[in-house]
Amino acid sequence: MLTLVTGCRGRVGSALVPLLLRAGHSVRAASRAPEQLSGPTAALPADVPVVACDLGDPATFPAALAGVDSVFLYAEPSGIDAFLAAAEAAGVEHIVLLSSSSVLAPDVLGNPIAASHHAVEQALIASPLTTTLFRPGVFATNAHQWSRSVREHGSVDLPHPRSHSSPIHEMDLAEAALAALTEPRLQGAAYHLTGPESLTAAEQIDLLAAASGHPIAVNTVSGEAWKESMAAFVPEPIADALLAYMAESEDSPAAVTDEVERLTGHPARTFATWAEQHADAFRP
Repeated sequence: MLTLVTGCRGRVGSALVPLLLRAGHSVRAASRAPEQLSGPTAALPADVPVVACDLGDPATFPAALAGVDSVFLYAEPSGIDAFLAAAEAAGVEHIVLLSSSSVLAPDVLGNPIAASHHAVEQALIASPLTTTLFRPGVFATNAHQWSRSVREHGSVDLPHPRSHSSPIHEMDLAEAALAALTEPRLQGAAYHLTGPESLTAAEQIDLLAAASGHPIAVNTVSGEAWKESMAAFVPEPIADALLAYMAESEDSPAAVTDEVERLTGHPARTFATWAEQHADAFRP
């Protein structure tokens, strides 16, 4: 059985590849920029076959999918119909989609983040392929967005410090994906994956400060100021959707599920664990 793992420059895909290898499964690593997956600084094992697969470019699909039995797929709507056609032609049997819990919100089509994931989900559900849907909430690794400000200024600017989320560790997602890709009894279902507790953004900052051994100040800023600071990295519609989410979740605990344990057999890792493992990124 050969598994194609897309998005291997991402933290989940790069964590999943070695897990599959250690479990004795054949893996092909894919990325829009495969040259960045090779060499001495690459995160992947040196003997993993690497292939170009740009999920927005159908010309890259046939070679990437040749001989593949299962796929770990990132949610990119622009080329999904062509990808599924190529996957079916190649004989792919099962796809695990890294979707988003945003699709569970009432106004799916009014939220650009939810709408893009929903479009990919609907295409997969309509296909003849066995589909497993992963719907994680906030990734713990999103905290890296604060690291530069913490290192340079010892502070973080937040528009809604009391907004809640239940951040999930990237290794829990990778281990859950391993289970879904290799255990037929777990396939064909949808999973809402979360971390083990709801935390405010300010509480996450406190845990990062404790792990790094350095205080981190939280500065409350306006939504417009936050958008301006993110303009170089986040398109305005996405920034607006994120701001709306933060406002709606202020003082409102996020959902917490046991789906990680259901898939992996162990409780989800805490954000405190993630903070300890990545503390160097938050030290001056």
